[in-house]
Amino acid sequence: MHRFFVPPACIQSGQVVFPPETAHQIIHVLRLRSGERLCVLDNLGNQYAVDLVETGQKTAVGKILEQQPAQGEPLLHLALYLCLAQREKFEWMLQKCTETGAATFIPVISSRSLVQNVAETNKKTNRWEKIIQEAAEQSGRGRIPELKPAASLAQAVLQGQGKKIMLWEQERSTTLRQALSGVPANHSAEIALLVGPEGGFSEEEVQLSRKSGWQPVSLGPRILRMETAAIVATALVIYELEK
Repeated sequence: MHRFFVPPACIQSGQVVFPPETAHQIIHVLRLRSGERLCVLDNLGNQYAVDLVETGQKTAVGKILEQQPAQGEPLLHLALYLCLAQREKFEWMLQKCTETGAATFIPVISSRSLVQNVAETNKKTNRWEKIIQEAAEQSGRGRIPELKPAASLAQAVLQGQGKKIMLWEQERSTTLRQALSGVPANHSAEIALLVGPEGGFSEEEVQLSRKSGWQPVSLGPRILRMETAAIVATALVIYELEK
């Protein structure tokens, strides 16, 4: 069943009036017609079983058959602090980490990030939000992960809430599993996960993060590419805390 997030204002009086961009996708890309069953989500925690009852050249309307709590969300809230990388890699991480369960994304500019200009990242916000939404729809998420404004590493390490973990390839004593020990697997659990750039964190950045309460951890004896580390760590955190 096709899934679509729509603004809550589109849902009223027992029907869904799809916004123009979604209507275009329904009619001209997916070529759906009246009578198709859809799943519509309002990004507020609700999902609706909807019958498509009207399609035109630019409009699509559905009739709500049933409302229930949205499914597909992890128990915990995982905020993923991703150091900026080249476009394809960064967008790949947004997509795959949405699929694996991240709830919030914060782009981070570190000393070794390939991108150093905050203004440049702001120009990409709309594109990144679309990538996240499409990944959330495809993977059965109940909410769209939030994309926050880019921040310098010095700013980012002050923002983290809950258990704060940074992936560092030079850490030898603490594993990710050990760092998660004692974190409750419930809806109040918050994890902040910081993933470094392709060149790694500088020693100064590690010390700055430690002072702000971040715990460096190892993912094992092998060195992973940053995009691999981001996806693996996101999946492992959610797996460990949802058992």
